[in-house]
Amino acid sequence: MLTLDLTNLQDALEGSTFPSLLGRVPEVHGWIESGSDPRPGNAYLGWRDLPQRITDAELAAQAACGARLRGLAPLCVVAGIGGSYLGARATIDALPAPGAAAIRYAGHHVDPEALSLLMAELSRNDFTVVVISKSGTTTETAVAFRLLRDELVRRHGKQGAAERIVAVTDARRGALRTLADQEGYETFVIPDDVGGRFSVLTPVGLVPIAAAGVDIAALVAGAKTVMEAAAPSPDYLPYRYAAARTALFQAGLAIEVLAAQSALLGGVCEWWQQLFGESEGKEGVGLFPAKVQYTTDLHSLGQWMQEGPRTVFETFLAVDGPASGITIPSDPDDLDGLNYLAGREVAAVNQAALEATRFAHLKGGVPNLTIHLERRDARHVGALFAFFERAVAMGGYLLGVDPFTQPGVEAYKQAMFALLGKPGARFADEAEWQGYQKRPAAVQSLDL
Repeated sequence: MLTLDLTNLQDALEGSTFPSLLGRVPEVHGWIESGSDPRPGNAYLGWRDLPQRITDAELAAQAACGARLRGLAPLCVVAGIGGSYLGARATIDALPAPGAAAIRYAGHHVDPEALSLLMAELSRNDFTVVVISKSGTTTETAVAFRLLRDELVRRHGKQGAAERIVAVTDARRGALRTLADQEGYETFVIPDDVGGRFSVLTPVGLVPIAAAGVDIAALVAGAKTVMEAAAPSPDYLPYRYAAARTALFQAGLAIEVLAAQSALLGGVCEWWQQLFGESEGKEGVGLFPAKVQYTTDLHSLGQWMQEGPRTVFETFLAVDGPASGITIPSDPDDLDGLNYLAGREVAAVNQAALEATRFAHLKGGVPNLTIHLERRDARHVGALFAFFERAVAMGGYLLGVDPFTQPGVEAYKQAMFALLGKPGARFADEAEWQGYQKRPAAVQSLDL
């Protein structure tokens, strides 16, 4: 069960655009379902019924691939960036499987020190690779994969390396597809009609998730339940969430903080941050999506949340049970003063912290809502992915933007390629770059 609790938003939504936004839901739902909105993002609507279209044979093939990788080596490196790894990492972190291969991540940065540390670890352990890229030329991922592939070839030869590499890429074209066909890698296809940040339930997410030993069939089943329930109704939970957060943005709240009660759901919050940031942050509108983990961040950002600028609202992500059963022991000296909690489950402390935080932040001027998961398992995590995907599609259209494109992401890439001397690359405006370089310097140093 997934529950949406708007109790602590009622005052903030009173007199807002919430009712009128709910009134638009049937029309916008029609755009999403029929692809009738003329904007270019309609080429990427394959996520809507994706869980229903995944066959048992496809799930079995991906699960078998995961089992094969686990049998080959104790480590598996997932190489991808953005939507090509965030969904997998979110799921793997949320649902650790005992005895599964340890997962490492690469290709989501070009930090030389972090890459050196990873390669040093891999030099001491056998490993496999799942490389995820539609083109095979994304700089961060391509750099990491070249390093990983070179190490595997050095250690196992070309054939041994090929057995340890799985490529998730385009069906027909691109550098990675060409290489995979030449070398004989096992491959899975990235659908053309599913954008990267919506791709967690494609092989982009499911193959590495299977390698980590997670039940991908249950993950897809949970998402399927949410997608099949989609209806042009303001009572459909993802659309109600979308309308509420859009109304708060239109009322002047600029930041939404997703607060995870479970430390294991931090990766889900990071996935959510990309999904909503890339989908809505354009044309001068869109909430800024920020993530925290409570109670940890109450000891760092708690003061700001309680008494900072009142431009923020919170969405709490709570897991209701079942708890782990860990209880707090008694201590005869009671130096820490915790004997009043002796015999009680740690889960009760966590629950009390959640309720206290919801109350205190509301009284401090931060409206909040809560999304409850009945339990932390593959089915509920899959349902949560589908919930947010449906919500962001509705929310983007309610804001008047195309939720399926990300033109702003290309700006840094164009400048970086020009700086690195990539053949054919140039600055969009050379005069602007020259002016940028000629700015008066304002640099100071402190000797250490």
